Amino acid sequence: MINYGFDAELLSSKTVVITGAGRGIGLEVAKAAFGCGANVIAHSGRVGTAQKLSGITSSVAEADLSQDAGQQKFIEFVKSNTSKVDVLINNAGTMMGRFPADEITDDQYSQLIALNQTSVVKITSALIPLLRAANGASIVNTVSISAITGGSPGSSIYSASKAFVSTYTKALARELAPDKIRANAVSPGTIATDFHKRYSSQEKLEKTRTSVPLQRLGAPEDCSSAYIFFASEKLSGYITGQILEVNGGQLIC
Repeated sequence: MINYGFDAELLSSKTVVITGAGRGIGLEVAKAAFGCGANVIAHSGRVGTAQKLSGITSSVAEADLSQDAGQQKFIEFVKSNTSKVDVLINNAGTMMGRFPADEITDDQYSQLIALNQTSVVKITSALIPLLRAANGASIVNTVSISAITGGSPGSSIYSASKAFVSTYTKALARELAPDKIRANAVSPGTIATDFHKRYSSQEKLEKTRTSVPLQRLGAPEDCSSAYIFFASEKLSGYITGQILEVNGGQLIC
């Protein structure tokens, strides 16, 4: 089991729900949560990727969260598998492509917003009763360094959607505090995953790498411990409404 140095019982008896767990950062977070003793209920967005979660989750559902039907399917899946949610990790999201600001179509815009923004709101809203039932729950959202920087050309709507989730996280923290529900977010920088293989050239990635103070791109494992930190009431029980930047120092350049 993988726990990245954390106590193997840190999340024992806790139910962790995570979207976008089929690969990249989400997959590493699912592994880490399982390694800390959690019961992991996962979502995978692409057909066939759920097999990567075999052995580390109690249940997994494949669903397209850019569609209303897929969002509802996952919500019902979670409700049918647990009566409480101790940790909700909204990680699903992507860029879908690089769309110049003067060329993006209505369909491209709508699909980006539906996945990166609407699914987070809808899933969170639907699962709040199960989070309340945990009597001390945690919401951890995935945002992005681009929420602050605006991203690179072609990613304006992606960046804006992540900024929305960042502000939404802070609003949730304030509103849900009386229910003993904390809300925080992890904001990865440039992480070497399939995401950047699809949307960034090697030349662009190398230029970024040399500009990072730590002189390397991040790895999914660099991010997963931040999620476990926020998931654990023992480690972060007095922390809410915070955005943790994991970027090797990119923001100080």
